[in-house]
Amino acid sequence: MILRDFKIGDKLPNDNSLFQLGLNTFGDVSRDENGQFEEHHVILRNVVEEAVLADNLGLDFFGVGEHHRDDFAVSAPEVVLGAIASRTDRIHLGTAVTVLNSDDPIRVYERFATLDALSNGRAEVILGRGSFTESFPLFGYRMEDYERLFEEKLEIFSLLRNEDEFDWEGTIRSPLQKQRVYPQTERGSLRSWIGVGGSPESVVRAARHGLPLCLAIIGGQPSRFTPFVDLYHEALAQFEQPNQPISVHSPGHIAETDEQAKEEIWPHYREMFGRIGRERGWPPVTYEQFEFGVGPHGSMYVGSPETVAEKIIRNSKLLRVSRFDLKYSNGGMPHDQLMSSIELYAKEVAPIVREEITDFTPIP
Repeated sequence: MILRDFKIGDKLPNDNSLFQLGLNTFGDVSRDENGQFEEHHVILRNVVEEAVLADNLGLDFFGVGEHHRDDFAVSAPEVVLGAIASRTDRIHLGTAVTVLNSDDPIRVYERFATLDALSNGRAEVILGRGSFTESFPLFGYRMEDYERLFEEKLEIFSLLRNEDEFDWEGTIRSPLQKQRVYPQTERGSLRSWIGVGGSPESVVRAARHGLPLCLAIIGGQPSRFTPFVDLYHEALAQFEQPNQPISVHSPGHIAETDEQAKEEIWPHYREMFGRIGRERGWPPVTYEQFEFGVGPHGSMYVGSPETVAEKIIRNSKLLRVSRFDLKYSNGGMPHDQLMSSIELYAKEVAPIVREEITDFTPIP
């Protein structure tokens, strides 16, 4: 493992004068050298090693997603992030995403405030409704309450961010009167985002609560999200909220050449989306669809460092983004390929992107 040599005067990761580059994973269950799926305990340990490498190489953020199904190993993100915090120094740590409407907002805040203390202020949480719904029957929630649960729990969470005594009353639980939540964070509030997959209502909700916006762009053309960015800025102004940063989460893979990257990711991408598609009634993904996704107008960041850097620069400028998070794990891709992709992302993609993108809203 190669450690970046930080010298006095160097710009350190998480310096808000730099465009930020992060990584996301769901703990996708990968295959071993014999083509067999790894056990969940192996995947979880590998995720920690991947995060340690990202920290050593100067990346800014590492996010783990929450799922409750056999093809993803991470069901308790805060525990995984706590293990990562104990072995890293600089990288910010968060979720991608925390499914708030099937969790308890008070417990979420307590867990992340604890992580923030143990990581010396590096914790973040990205709150979302999730694209999978297995957590609802698992934890005893009704799908017909999906929207109401998220809206009311986000109201509670927003009050918690003030870290002061609060009252709240709604329909999903008994009223809260003169409550405080502990531990409190050193900086006075937990760094929090709203994850959005393309709903105008979700964009306006993020603006109403004055929270930064994370756009999950996992299909189609990134340019179609431009109206959501415009809506977000207009809504912030309407609600008299200060300007907030925007981040983007998108899948990808980096190798020495474009062809190598496509060859490595394609069979795992096909398998993963075929499995999810069968659950949801989608037709099998075709190579032509994959080629569009990795092409200049698609939402997948697959190719050589130069190809990926160019695409990040173009779309980040288009969407006025302050951080780009690469969802680097893709189905059964082996751990060694993921480690190589992370290294190329940090050592070759990041310097190109940071030098080119200088106009953005700093992340506080």
